[in-house]
Amino acid sequence: MIDIVIASTSHIADIRKIAFQTWPVTFGNILSTEQIDYMLEMMYSPASLQKQIEEHGHCFALAVEEGQYLGFVSYELHYRTSNVTKIHKIYVSPEAQGKGVGKVLLGYVETEARKNGDRKLALNVNKYNEAEHFYHKLGFECVGTEDIDIGSGFLMEDKIMEKKLATLD
Repeated sequence: MIDIVIASTSHIADIRKIAFQTWPVTFGNILSTEQIDYMLEMMYSPASLQKQIEEHGHCFALAVEEGQYLGFVSYELHYRTSNVTKIHKIYVSPEAQGKGVGKVLLGYVETEARKNGDRKLALNVNKYNEAEHFYHKLGFECVGTEDIDIGSGFLMEDKIMEKKLATLD
């Protein structure tokens, strides 16, 4: 059974481990090694993760099974003071992919969003990432694209996806 653990700064090493295992597999055919290294340092350094948790209001949740962390999700309720929950990151370690971990993590975020009155989930996915099909299966629709300059000559070329949420009664 997959359980959810609410992450704190004490879980930074666990989050980093999953990210560093997952990114080369997920993005190795999409991004250069230099861009992967740059983005991992930018988004997953201990200082960056601590800032995301403590200052930016990002909630991290880890999927755990039999004491092993299998994946994580990072999200923000009421993104930019709206009724949208923004999923900033979701990654499942390569050996756990296909076990339903991503579905459990997104289900958890959807429940939290609905409990807190948000009406939509939103996320960005690299326009070449095969995970887009996974999101479609879970009810997300592509609503646009955006290119984000992340510095050092690198771009994130993303599709914007959203899922409308039914209200809790």
